[in-house]
Amino acid sequence: MSAITGAYAFNEKGKTYLDKINDAVKTLNRRGPDGSGTFRHENVVLGHTRLAIIDLSAEASQPFTSSDGQYTLVIDGEILNYRELRKELEGQGVKFQSQSDREVLIALYSREKEKCLPKLNGAFAFVIYDKTAGTIFMARDRYGEKPLHYYFDTDVLIFGSEMKAIFAFGISKSISLNIVADYLHLNYVPQFRDAVIEQSYVHKKGVYTIVDNKDSSYANSNRWYGLPQPSEEYLIPTYEDATKTVRELVDNAVQLRLVSDVKVGVFLSGGLDSSIITALAAKDNHKIDTFSIGFPDEKYFDETKYATQVAKHLNTNHHVFSISNNDFLNSLNSFFETLDEPFADSSALALNILAKETKKHVKVALTGDGADELFAGSNKHEAEFNIRLHDFKSSFIKTGLPLWNILPGNRASIFKNKVRQLRKFAIGANLSAADRYWNWAGHASTAELQKLLITGEFYVNDKNKRVFTSGITQDGDLNEILRADMELVLEGNLNVKMDRMSMLNGLAVRSPFLDHNVVDYVMQLPATYKIQAGKRKRILKDSFAGLLPAEIYTRKKKGFDIPLQKWLNNELSGMIEELLNEKFLKEQNIFQAEEVSNIRKQLQSNNPGNSVARVWGLLVFQKYWINCIKK
Repeated sequence: MSAITGAYAFNEKGKTYLDKINDAVKTLNRRGPDGSGTFRHENVVLGHTRLAIIDLSAEASQPFTSSDGQYTLVIDGEILNYRELRKELEGQGVKFQSQSDREVLIALYSREKEKCLPKLNGAFAFVIYDKTAGTIFMARDRYGEKPLHYYFDTDVLIFGSEMKAIFAFGISKSISLNIVADYLHLNYVPQFRDAVIEQSYVHKKGVYTIVDNKDSSYANSNRWYGLPQPSEEYLIPTYEDATKTVRELVDNAVQLRLVSDVKVGVFLSGGLDSSIITALAAKDNHKIDTFSIGFPDEKYFDETKYATQVAKHLNTNHHVFSISNNDFLNSLNSFFETLDEPFADSSALALNILAKETKKHVKVALTGDGADELFAGSNKHEAEFNIRLHDFKSSFIKTGLPLWNILPGNRASIFKNKVRQLRKFAIGANLSAADRYWNWAGHASTAELQKLLITGEFYVNDKNKRVFTSGITQDGDLNEILRADMELVLEGNLNVKMDRMSMLNGLAVRSPFLDHNVVDYVMQLPATYKIQAGKRKRILKDSFAGLLPAEIYTRKKKGFDIPLQKWLNNELSGMIEELLNEKFLKEQNIFQAEEVSNIRKQLQSNNPGNSVARVWGLLVFQKYWINCIKK
């Protein structure tokens, strides 16, 4: 794990950017606190900061140049099956100078070029400079676990693990209002789109690109991996055989992600996903360290009792970090400082603190991320399943919309959260499957966003909806929804959140459920294997039945929530006034001050609806605008 940056100049003007490489590297020190390095040759500069996980020696430092001097590599991430690949290469007569995965990668690439990519198991984004050809090769992992941003014009290509590294090269920073609209709907930036800064982009997952100085183009991009399509013929093993395969694949994925030259622990929330990962990690690792976060000031949001129950059952060395409201509020500055693109999933605040405290004990942590999207584990998936049943219960909730609109609905209590869910269900039940998915994915309608933004005609949210919902048909099954979540929610929200908050604290995180062997198999199983009436994650629960305390299999999913509404109406009210007042908004000239005022009033009402998420999204954007754009 580490961070990368660099630039490739197409002409003499482009070369003027190259002297900024050291400034760019400095912006990434938190992601790689164990060392840094740079490389320069003619029209290319590469930079790297290191978080040493595999082969801690200096021989594994980056930028890493092949023994013949032709190839130089910088990589953010890890090739977890490097030992297997190393044996294969040694059988071909290759000699190695280190024990690192990057030396294996560069040796494999030198022989197979882009054909090496399907052989790699891990989370990675890397760039290789070919000194002989004068080209650079860029590639990103299958599911977008590791980030790769870039800026491109006729003079220069600049890339980085974070946009702040690209900013350090001195690029112009003009806001793309279309992307702002996307962000305000989702509270994160969808990764298939351009970045918030014009002429800046996110390198697509599962894609490689070759950049050649001869034609100053960035057109040579090719997909090397794509998610299985729901329309393809499903694998139909017997259910019993499928459970055995799932158990074997997930176990293999966990064991592979325990490979490390430093101590490894597990994030343990007490939910099914992290508990399964913990159980598999603990079976041959006595007293493995596990970590959870508790909120003693907010009992409704505190679920540490479940994590403790699992830890005792598995005999782990468990750490509970009890976090007060003041701890959260004091962490806001570090959260805002890391944002070089707006990101407003409020659970990132809790994850930031969890990663910070975990890093004091281990350098690598496993997580249960990805299981919801694979196995149908979210409220949205159960709601979609229930709507398609067309039963009496669904019809009753649908017709009750006038009542749900009157009752107060938010995440602050069990009752109000249930009202919020009933309201969303009833609204969605009146929409097509594709429109329902897009509505449930976000916080604002097209009409609401057009009211909010100064220039409403540029808004293309419906175009993005078509991109992500094009595979969702009225007569299809739930696998269409799960695939859309893998493309939208997993890549744009969950992976970004985990990468940013862990690397902000110099902690490497690995997600066994995102092993491609697991993903490819599970995505081709029938939807009925994953969800039935009243039973989400059916095959996951049955694959690991008896491994955990019985309560873990039956408890309702809670999520990683924080008391955001309470803070916005109290401790953060001063920030709201500072950043969302009429004078500031008119000077900024992005948002309609009157509509922002209406959203603020809704937040303070007895029926706040989506205003909690929308106000938080606006605050995060304003902090981003001040820290990254205005200065």
